[in-house]
Amino acid sequence: MSPVGLHRVLEPAGVLPQGAWRLDASPAVAPNEVRIRVERLNLDAASFRQLWEKHGGDGARIRAEVLEIIAARGKMQNPVTGSGGMLIGTVEEAGRRSPLGLRVGDRVATLVSLTLTPLAVADGLARWDGRSAQVPCDGHAILFARSIAAVLPGDLHPELSLAALDVCGAPALTARVVERYVAGREGAAGQVSVAVIGGAGKSGSLSLAAARRAGAARTVGVVPVAGERDALAAAGLADAVVLADARDPVALSTAVTSALGVPADVTVVCVDAPGCEHGAVLATADGGTVVFFSMATSFAAAALGAEGLAADVTMLVGNGYAPGHAEFALDLVRGEPGVRRLFEARLAAD
Repeated sequence: MSPVGLHRVLEPAGVLPQGAWRLDASPAVAPNEVRIRVERLNLDAASFRQLWEKHGGDGARIRAEVLEIIAARGKMQNPVTGSGGMLIGTVEEAGRRSPLGLRVGDRVATLVSLTLTPLAVADGLARWDGRSAQVPCDGHAILFARSIAAVLPGDLHPELSLAALDVCGAPALTARVVERYVAGREGAAGQVSVAVIGGAGKSGSLSLAAARRAGAARTVGVVPVAGERDALAAAGLADAVVLADARDPVALSTAVTSALGVPADVTVVCVDAPGCEHGAVLATADGGTVVFFSMATSFAAAALGAEGLAADVTMLVGNGYAPGHAEFALDLVRGEPGVRRLFEARLAAD
């Protein structure tokens, strides 16, 4: 059986599971597969936002569409955003040739997207009101030999772990980029500045904490509303917190430059709304780096925008994986009280 799950693709033939329209989510496992009894789905922010706006916040209609997507596609992949999310559950069966090292009874979070994970729902999502991105669920999912999963830690609540692991690629890559800048400045870390757009969100707050740990001397978090500004300022994760609409390039650039005194060396985009590409580029210094972690990003708009602005910036796609990313994110939640408060407040609101 294919280690990347080609044998689970029903249509169109010959594509990888993520690019497939429909997967085979039957419960019988191949020798190199693992079946998970699903406890909770976590829809990614861009997908949930699109569903929320489409249905005007009507939870019943959102729930119905999610069920329809899963039933039709054998996976959770929003056909508009192309994104999915992740899940937590318990290992129900592990094939004898699975290389994942998981054992029956392990509680795990999958670190691969629902867009490529065969998934079936057995309870009609009856315990979900459709108004939160975290979805109580009874069903099963299949992991391939090349999938990734993390055993849930015993010292954190599962919902808190799920929220952090859902975005654990963001802080890991942010730290890597900032560390390279610090090393390249030959110890002049005082010159390295980082802006995080969407700094009060899950990936944003983790990225701010990661940037500071990696040696950034000055950080600014950009948020759209006063409530998020106050929450992020109270968390103490950024040297400055500013209000700006990330879809307004001039306003965003002005806010970042005013807060830092100069454009940012590294700009990290963690918002779930489309149209933030040009502002991120404009807020970044020549020779700087923009890291896009939003599934709402248009990479054509980013590339053409940089060209049109004559901006000499490197643009990176956050692919959600880096070695050690899961433990790094969980360590930030454990070790940074401001991060944990923001996560717990968001979970309580949900």
